[in-house]
Amino acid sequence: MLRKPDVPSIDPIDVPAKLESGALLVDVREQKEWDEARIPGAVLKPMSIVNDWYQDLPSDHEVILYCRSGQRSAQIAEALIKQAGMTNVLNLTGGIIAWANTELPIEA
Repeated sequence: MLRKPDVPSIDPIDVPAKLESGALLVDVREQKEWDEARIPGAVLKPMSIVNDWYQDLPSDHEVILYCRSGQRSAQIAEALIKQAGMTNVLNLTGGIIAWANTELPIEA
């Protein structure tokens, strides 16, 4: 699992506690991938239309981004940090693959 430099990351095992504390979980994959499987409680915000939704992200609590393997979500996290000045963004290390490998719940 590669971590993108300068992008704060979170391991799957640490996500449930963050969600209980009010973090928003955002799936940046596309609709077809979302329809196949997703992490419970996530919202779909496709990478392909990031300019349409990034301004709607909350600034008062953490936002955890994920994709299939953590690469696309790391790119978005980096852009949100560097270009939009967001300081509350985390990338889910390893994406939904790592989540599933940790045996955390998946909705199909």
